[in-house]
Amino acid sequence: MTAQRTETNRSVAHGVFTIERTYSSVTPQRVFDAFASIEGKNGWFTAPNDRWDVVERTMDFRVGGRERLKGQWKTGLVTEFDATYFDIIPGERIVYAYEMHIDGRKISVSLATFEFKPSGAGARLIMTEQGAFLDGYDDNGSRERGSREIMDKLSAYLEG
Repeated sequence: MTAQRTETNRSVAHGVFTIERTYSSVTPQRVFDAFASIEGKNGWFTAPNDRWDVVERTMDFRVGGRERLKGQWKTGLVTEFDATYFDIIPGERIVYAYEMHIDGRKISVSLATFEFKPSGAGARLIMTEQGAFLDGYDDNGSRERGSREIMDKLSAYLEG
């Protein structure tokens, strides 16, 4: 049962973090390409596969396009990622805003920026996220930890 929210118990907490990864043998375009298609995202943009199942995945990779990923954890918990793309410069930058829901409750709205830069013969990825955590949802750093885990999965995908 979901508690009814009123003006007196609404709140917003803000968080910002940056994650950087360097890839010695992968070009910036290759890193960008891992973000630019559903096939690429299927290789790394998921929760731990042994604890989570994809329920729905759609992607329209263009400015104004939407991406949606809904999954169910083995515990029964359902998470939803709903994004809209606002800026795409092939091989250089992606900016999108997204909402996260847990069991139908909106917990956050975030702006995510990904920059793809040359680094020697390889590439450097810079991810910056600015989040608004809503109505008492206590993130306690879990978004950054989860994002770091997903970036580790991206690294394994690119270097594998």
